[in-house]
Amino acid sequence: MGLLTFSINVTLDGCVDHREGISDDETHAFFTRLMDESGAMLFGRVTYEMMESYWPAVARGDVEAQPAIREWAVKLGTKPKYVVSSTRKDFPWTNTHHIAGDLRTGVQKLKDSTPAGVLLGSGKLATELDRLDLIDEYMFLVHPRIAGHGPTLYQSGLPSTRRLDLVSVRPLRSGAVAIHYRRE
Repeated sequence: MGLLTFSINVTLDGCVDHREGISDDETHAFFTRLMDESGAMLFGRVTYEMMESYWPAVARGDVEAQPAIREWAVKLGTKPKYVVSSTRKDFPWTNTHHIAGDLRTGVQKLKDSTPAGVLLGSGKLATELDRLDLIDEYMFLVHPRIAGHGPTLYQSGLPSTRRLDLVSVRPLRSGAVAIHYRRE
């Protein structure tokens, strides 16, 4: 069984708005490495649709992009992607699969069938999966910014505090810090 790792960009005040993070070659290389090390990606519908509207065009060369960003886009296109959605059924982006029905059962089945692990990149879905005790690790890229707005990490709350063990900390040149935690 593979681990489910929640990874996201977050500001010092907990904002997870994708426009608030530092987007440079080093941060893209960081997330590319995470994706390379995982067996699949997992998204909620909203995050998937945001990504689907941009990254395939970057991979095709329809959008001008730096080499590290294009590398991410190409690799994301080939990576198995799973989407949790109760409203959408059609997912034309290459290698995309739908998880429908019971959330716990669907995600546990994905973990069981993906020995290299699953990388989760959706904040709202992470809250639901954490409530179900399905997240094993957390890999946050904390940016040296205070956004002053939301959405924020775990905005709708959890039923109890999650105690985590620190695995590693790595500063980036931009001042962002990669922090890796594992469930206690």
